[in-house]
Amino acid sequence: MSSTVTIDGLAELKKLAGSELGTSEWIEITQERIDTFADATGDHQWIHTDPERAAEGPFGAPIAHGYLTLSLFIPLFSALLDVRGVTTKVNYGLDKVRFPAPVPVGSRIRLAARLASVDDVPGDGVQIAVDGTIEIENGPKPAAVLRSLSRFYA
Repeated sequence: MSSTVTIDGLAELKKLAGSELGTSEWIEITQERIDTFADATGDHQWIHTDPERAAEGPFGAPIAHGYLTLSLFIPLFSALLDVRGVTTKVNYGLDKVRFPAPVPVGSRIRLAARLASVDDVPGDGVQIAVDGTIEIENGPKPAAVLRSLSRFYA
């Protein structure tokens, strides 16, 4: 596990392009977290929210929503990179997302990330592309593989 990389300003951020940012701490995916996400999104499919029925299902237990796993990218990434000396940080979107493996309740996940690129954008800012892999502890495949885009303005 690596510690948070803290930098000051866009010039320092540009110098990190192409570098590995390390891995975050592990976080547990609890049934409570899954249920809270289901309540927030209205997605109460039994494979996520009904432990008894899910135990009889294809994964033997409830699994996290793919979009719950994806939503955890931001707090996991924020623990890896802290950009100071900017006025605004904006989630710009995703280029590619895949969910190779389900995340059973009780699993622990973490993020391994690489700062793929840092490019200038209009308005005295930069756009970063981060290649992220959300790993499942002791899992043969990752829970998610993605490229996230964010913009930072001076």
